[in-house]
Amino acid sequence: MLASFMQVLDSTITNVAMPYMQGSFQATLGEVTWVLTSYMVSAAIMTAPVGWLAGRFGRKRLFVIALLGFTTASALAGAAQTLDQIVLFRILQGASGAMLSPLSQSLMLDFYPVEQRGTIMSIWGMVVMIGPILGPTLGGFLTENYSWRWVFYLNVPFGIIAALGLFVLLPSDSKKEQARFDLSGFGFFAVAIGALQFMLDRGTTKDWFSSSEIIIEATLAGVGAYLFLVQLFTKNETFIKRAVFRDRNFTSALIMTFIISMTNFANSALLPPYLEELGGRPVLDVGILMAPRGIGVMISMLFVGRLVMRMDARIPMAVGSAMICWSLWQMSHWTPSVSVSELILNTVVRGIGGGMIFISANIMAFATLPGELRTDGASVFNLLRNLGGSIGISISQTVLATNAQIVHATLASELTPFDRALSINAQSLLFNMRLPTGRTALNALVTRGAIVTSYADTFHLLLLLSLASIVILALIPKPRPTLNSRGKNFEVSEG
Repeated sequence: MLASFMQVLDSTITNVAMPYMQGSFQATLGEVTWVLTSYMVSAAIMTAPVGWLAGRFGRKRLFVIALLGFTTASALAGAAQTLDQIVLFRILQGASGAMLSPLSQSLMLDFYPVEQRGTIMSIWGMVVMIGPILGPTLGGFLTENYSWRWVFYLNVPFGIIAALGLFVLLPSDSKKEQARFDLSGFGFFAVAIGALQFMLDRGTTKDWFSSSEIIIEATLAGVGAYLFLVQLFTKNETFIKRAVFRDRNFTSALIMTFIISMTNFANSALLPPYLEELGGRPVLDVGILMAPRGIGVMISMLFVGRLVMRMDARIPMAVGSAMICWSLWQMSHWTPSVSVSELILNTVVRGIGGGMIFISANIMAFATLPGELRTDGASVFNLLRNLGGSIGISISQTVLATNAQIVHATLASELTPFDRALSINAQSLLFNMRLPTGRTALNALVTRGAIVTSYADTFHLLLLLSLASIVILALIPKPRPTLNSRGKNFEVSEG
């Protein structure tokens, strides 16, 4: 769990430190974003082959090596003196960190009997969900009070402790006879995922398909994905086993997790700048206001795991989706002066809803998946969760920026020097359109109104996506039974 927490925490903890890194390296905003992009691309590419690597080298050996690699890369990133150095070390950090969550997930499923998996996966799911929430708060505190370098140094002591614990306590497992590595399939997969991730990360700043770079990346992603799928469904030996997709429970949970990840990650990316830039709240206050979401996740942890073991997993997922829909509906009516009490209630409800969906999907995904496929399944599960988050963030950021421009143009077209609302009382002095200062002040007011409206529209779009998840959930066949609290009515199926 400690290894997983470090990995998911690092996916968001560096965000608030970016301006400080930009100053240290004297880089442009476009250059310093490679610190984030390099990590996400390498992590996405190296998530899928974890199953093959675990079978080739053994899970214990791979886990310890990956954790030591992640810890070493974190220390080197903290000590980096140039932008090129930190980008290189972030690539190594992402490649090593990609293996931590799938390995921890598959190992815990092996270590505990079926009747305890609901509770165990609830606890593990809480760690995975709280990490990204805590990241911006912890990153802001370390950066403001110490240095951005401590965002990376923080991993070192915990990484050493976790590696020692795994080395001493984790039972050794034997290597499995593995087929030859599907190098061509992995190459096509790496091209597809890498190009897609680059396109998603840089699309907003490059104005999407008006840029030749984005067109090239989209073409590479499409061609790479097509060739990878051809390899996956025609070759006998592939580095991702086709059998994982034959399990109905796993495939259904995978679809649901992908969709919900789009809305949850996008929501988490939109809310902090909304509260900071429009609400005028300090970064630490925003972090504190985001914390109740973690409380909601912990509340769901107390009961969801046990519920899923006794009932149809679609029921708690539907309830969780309804709670997220309510949360987003409320947010679509917010203004920057939203009260603290409403913020806290909303984040708690969203945390409970997200926890119900994520924990239920985790338990459902691995309920009937054969043990030899768990590491492969965990790799694919984590890949789709992160990929869904990247797509959701890109869509929401694009809609936010584009819609703000449209609303700004619409509002500005209604303003003329002859508007009586601008020609009487204080407005005639402050917003006098015949004066440069008046036009500047009026433009700032219109821009703020356009951004507030665009945020509301973007939250409304996420609401529609969440409603779509409920419809898709209704189309998912009833999951095969897992295990009740007394160990009865358990079915083992090979898919």
